[in-house]
Amino acid sequence: MPAFAQSALQDNVETPNAPAEDSNEIIVTAQKIEQRLVDVPITISAVSGERMAELGVSDLDELSNFIPGLNVQEQSANNPGIVIRGITSDSGSSQQAPRVTLYYNGVDIARSRGSYQAIYDMERIEVIKGPQATLFGTASAVGAISMTSARPREGFSGAITAGYGNYDSTILSGFINGGSDVFAGRIAFEYKKRDGFVENLSPNQDEELYAQDQLGIRASIRYTPTDRFTLDLIGTYDRQRNGGTPFVSRALPTQAGPGNPFGQANLGGAPDSAATLGAAQLGLDRDVYDFNLTASYELTDSLTFTTVNGYRDFDSLEIFDADGSAAWYLEFAELAQGWQASHEGRFNYNDPQWRASFGWNVFIEDSIQNVPFSAEEGIFLQCAARPIPGLACIDAAGQVQAAQATAILSGGRLTQVPYSSVFENQGQNDSYSVFADTTWIPIPALELTAGVRVLIEQRKSGFFARVPRTRLTNAASLVPGQIDTAGQTFIAQESFAAVLPRFNALLRLSDDINVYATVSKGRRSPVVQVNARNAASGPARNLQLVPEEIVWNYEGGIKGSVGPISGTLGVYYQKYDGFQVSVIQPNGTSLTQSAGTASNLGVEAELSIRPTTWLNVFANGSYIDGGIDEGNNFAPAFSGARFRLQPEWQAAAGFTIDAPVGNGMRFFATPTVTYRSRIFFEVPNNLAISQGPVTLVNARAGVSFMDERFELAGFIRNATDEEYLLDAGNTGGAFGIPTFIRAEPRFYGGQLTARF
Repeated sequence: MPAFAQSALQDNVETPNAPAEDSNEIIVTAQKIEQRLVDVPITISAVSGERMAELGVSDLDELSNFIPGLNVQEQSANNPGIVIRGITSDSGSSQQAPRVTLYYNGVDIARSRGSYQAIYDMERIEVIKGPQATLFGTASAVGAISMTSARPREGFSGAITAGYGNYDSTILSGFINGGSDVFAGRIAFEYKKRDGFVENLSPNQDEELYAQDQLGIRASIRYTPTDRFTLDLIGTYDRQRNGGTPFVSRALPTQAGPGNPFGQANLGGAPDSAATLGAAQLGLDRDVYDFNLTASYELTDSLTFTTVNGYRDFDSLEIFDADGSAAWYLEFAELAQGWQASHEGRFNYNDPQWRASFGWNVFIEDSIQNVPFSAEEGIFLQCAARPIPGLACIDAAGQVQAAQATAILSGGRLTQVPYSSVFENQGQNDSYSVFADTTWIPIPALELTAGVRVLIEQRKSGFFARVPRTRLTNAASLVPGQIDTAGQTFIAQESFAAVLPRFNALLRLSDDINVYATVSKGRRSPVVQVNARNAASGPARNLQLVPEEIVWNYEGGIKGSVGPISGTLGVYYQKYDGFQVSVIQPNGTSLTQSAGTASNLGVEAELSIRPTTWLNVFANGSYIDGGIDEGNNFAPAFSGARFRLQPEWQAAAGFTIDAPVGNGMRFFATPTVTYRSRIFFEVPNNLAISQGPVTLVNARAGVSFMDERFELAGFIRNATDEEYLLDAGNTGGAFGIPTFIRAEPRFYGGQLTARF
């Protein structure tokens, strides 16, 4: 297992008869009650905040290297890709629902552009695999990631960490906690800043690519007037002012030579970027506000009522150079704005023979994805279609020869013709559900669980586009296929209903070894997909209803411990009907369509050996054999394709030493090795748009002194400086020039922590 230190317990859920703590136990709340990890009849990986510090991880993408079956691709904070068991949830469209639920303090934050959450001062993170509709809502079609921040506690305490590393990286983080057993407060923060690790040769850009400037602040209040009532109020602010994403073309050279995603880039952006795209510089400007109110009241010794309420608002603008070159060719922005509101009420009942929960949930969201585009007409036409024979888009010296195209095509009348357009998709999605979950314990060795969520949802989608005619050719649009809506916003609205069950069984072979089996149904919502088409009377609404995606999940496994050895082993099979894929169109937009049936067979394992109190050896791994089914007549183009971002094999191993050396000092070290096999970045698969196997070596080590009041630590990530791709294809691929994004190079540095 990746974590074995005892996690702090979440206080806003009911506690059954708790077992005695030991060093091999983690307490989780996936089933909305506190349970030992070994007693939960579903597949869960849980990591405490203390364990994340030992591993030296500070983001979800780093953590995913140590969780079997989880892969997080953080192209930017505005565009994270969350992959559980090979199934990706990363669409930015406001009209499309996510597959993976990210829960932050009990509230769904799964909308892609608002989901990135810094993970400082966390109590624990639970990765719950398989459909979990009764526990985590309809967005958890393939699983959920539940993030729980540290709660205020009685007494006065605090910590502050300062660090410095290569690429001029700095970090300052900490918390301060104070209060009584009735009223307590906590403020935590994290500030991270780092130079970009991809040099940009463009004189128009002030910052290197993938520079980082992030701030997170969280304030928490806990009010406990009696032993039976607890109220938590949490406010969080996250801010990113990050540098541009290094979309680099291999086909278009730079002054430094042929295009190379691991070398220098020349992303110039658009000269009119401030006016047409919203900002002059490439990069991300993002603000997220999150508020959470949770209250729990023990009505009787057996019955507890909990209500979880949340509001989240996000506003982000990302400017990116989609052609990956110095040419004023494919310059885009994405303005994503939206808000989400959630309310849940849940009753929990517990006695020696029965556990039950039932309640309701209301989830409302309203968001937009606005995509402006900028180009110079002659450059676009020459780079895309080569109307002037012998004139290169960009020559071998990195010079934009296509800049001459406008003068040649206009017979010298014009030298430069700027062009801009914009399209926007909109989504207003309301979900109303009731749920119930019951566990029967006929004998102490057996637990049988059945649950169901009944859902009604209303999905309303909108689309508009401003697409002017071109000056050089008088075509209806510069980008073929873009259609102007003549000032109209096309709207469509549909209602849907669903019933989502789960069934679980847990058999106790002993107090510390359990076997389990589960059958559950997951669902990704239908897509009310609206855009525009040309009709005889002018632009008209183009409506495509993409059917819901249904998955049935069957799994079983064993988990437990024998002496110093602990671990889990699980096997699952998933069958999809109406599997949804997002395909980038030649006009730069992304459309959702059904790829027919798909299936997924996998094995996941976690192991820990603790031979002494100061040494923990751990390993985990997963195998996935999944993809679009062969012989798929419904969508033959996707037949046999592996899922996007799905590695066949994934593994991690390492050990943790935490040993006293005398005089109030301790030595600690956690070296690790992680492995991931080839992944494809697109469906259908293309070997040229993929990344082969990747092995990373990481380590964190140091000493604490004065009885752990102070700590000095060093860290290194990707110690061998392995060059590998984070993503490939992207928007440029739709125009025949795929771009490539390099992953992080070697990072190293040191940190000093003081606790009081």
